Amino acid sequence: MADVIQLLPDSIANQIAAGEVVQRPASVVKELLENSIDAGARNINLIVREGGKGLIQVIDDGVGMSETDARLCFERHATSKICEATDLFNIRTMGFRGEALASIAAVAEVELRTRRATDEVGTEVNISASELVSQQPVACPAGTQIAVKNLFFNVPARRKFLKSDSVELKHVIAEFQRVALAYPEVAFSLSHNGSELYRLPASGLKQRIIGLFGKNINQHLVDCSTQTSIVNIGGYIGKPEGAKKTAGEQFFFVNGRFMKNPYLQKAVMSAYNRLLAPDTYPSYFIYFDIDPQSIDVNIHPTKTEIKFEDERMIWQILHAAVRESLGKFSVVPPIDFDSVPGFNIPYLPKNAPVTFPGIDIDPTYNPFDEQPTSVHKSPSADRHRESVTGWEQLFTDLPQESTPIQTRIETFESEGMLSNAPENTNRFYQFKGKYILTTVKSGLMVIDQKRAHERILYEQYINGMQADINLKQRELFPQAIELQPADFELLMSKADELSQLGMEISNLKHNTISVNTMPVSSSITDPAKLVENLLAIMHENQALPFDDAKHRIALSMAKASAIGYAKQLSQFEMQEIVDKLFACHEPNLTPDGKKIIVILELDEFENRFK
Repeated sequence: MADVIQLLPDSIANQIAAGEVVQRPASVVKELLENSIDAGARNINLIVREGGKGLIQVIDDGVGMSETDARLCFERHATSKICEATDLFNIRTMGFRGEALASIAAVAEVELRTRRATDEVGTEVNISASELVSQQPVACPAGTQIAVKNLFFNVPARRKFLKSDSVELKHVIAEFQRVALAYPEVAFSLSHNGSELYRLPASGLKQRIIGLFGKNINQHLVDCSTQTSIVNIGGYIGKPEGAKKTAGEQFFFVNGRFMKNPYLQKAVMSAYNRLLAPDTYPSYFIYFDIDPQSIDVNIHPTKTEIKFEDERMIWQILHAAVRESLGKFSVVPPIDFDSVPGFNIPYLPKNAPVTFPGIDIDPTYNPFDEQPTSVHKSPSADRHRESVTGWEQLFTDLPQESTPIQTRIETFESEGMLSNAPENTNRFYQFKGKYILTTVKSGLMVIDQKRAHERILYEQYINGMQADINLKQRELFPQAIELQPADFELLMSKADELSQLGMEISNLKHNTISVNTMPVSSSITDPAKLVENLLAIMHENQALPFDDAKHRIALSMAKASAIGYAKQLSQFEMQEIVDKLFACHEPNLTPDGKKIIVILELDEFENRFK
């Protein structure tokens, strides 16, 4: 029998390695930026086109490479960082395994220009799918310029699974932010399709955070630092009131390397226990300085996971450091048993709903009667009609027309959906500020108020777009909102669809938008709050299997504009939600397939008492 085991060709081996290292354009960005950092660059420019699918170019002023090194760097396991096995346990550089450039060159077209400061001319190397196309001398500035074009051009299956330009750009920006945060002393810039998104001069850590995430984050940053014999911790954490609904500003760095660690993230979140609003995430930028021999950075191909020698001790130190910072800067209210009690003045939060006091009027009340009629014991309708005089007589003889809501309820009762409750009792009850309860013939109907409103708004938006109905109201003073570059690009790419839903935005440049109109049906009146909710939902809905972009935007807007779970509803509001919900095409499910209505059968209650 012939031998069946054979060595793979280098081209196939490089493509297999590329599948581990290069997953999307952001992976290429990470590797190239880290190479520039290791080369001692002080100025790094990143240029991206089509979300990185068309072009990724990195220009730095590092040490450069010789003619031999420029060709050898594309070979597998060619590295200047490792000479012997013991060097693996004393790593402080970013790249060291020698797989990045070889893997990138296996699935793209690469052009490299590099020159050392001591050389008169540089070297240009062109490689396509691991094949050397040309190598020649070239005039270029000191440093390295590398351009990666047409990523996955020779692997159509991989290129087919890449997302849209806005999604890929989001991942590119995320990698750019991680490297820029790790090295604030290095100047960075990022441009996409000719538009500059970031220009970050060399600065301190706090200035770098502000440059990346906007000026608004400055008021929410709290210093967090501690020094122990095991690890030194530094950086900043965010105040609880600055927490956001999306988990996008959480960063761990170990010896200048970005790290993902859910275990240590729990240490930070537990330190914020009872300080955060539900479903919100605080910002933190935490840096660990630890002995390289007590960690292992070589457990994952992308080097984003790090193994600690004593992870439990690191957890306790981190948790204590965050709690100390929150208490030191009066973020956690202190307990003072000697304080003098003051007046308990109720506090009305901003944008809190205001309930006007109700007025009970008895039109038959006569102050000269010896036994006046009580407000709660009103006479019959006939006696009331006889007692009124003057202008009140104009309204007593009008026919009592049934409202659409009454008509809808009568329909439910005729179909056996709702029970025949007396008119003077409440038909609906709100439970925990989340559910609407009402009795039906078969038991108890439970309606999720937020999901019900999402279904109502979704069908309203879809019908409005198809019929070209005006759903907007113009803002008297349009509000300017500064966004992160990825969010700015995402919103501007959906500006036409948002305008059809009633939200017109305009580009004010420098990652700033102006909200000119708001949807008339939105329960949110603050444009900044609506934009924040909308972006959070749009990021979640990017993976939904919607072929039509309008349906995706309509769902995002409906989720962002729907009433919250903590909102207290009146009887009229609950009745209106139920009425509009059962008028929808599909009242039982949300547009993304979640249950809205649950009926608890009467038999279930009876079985509970057996």
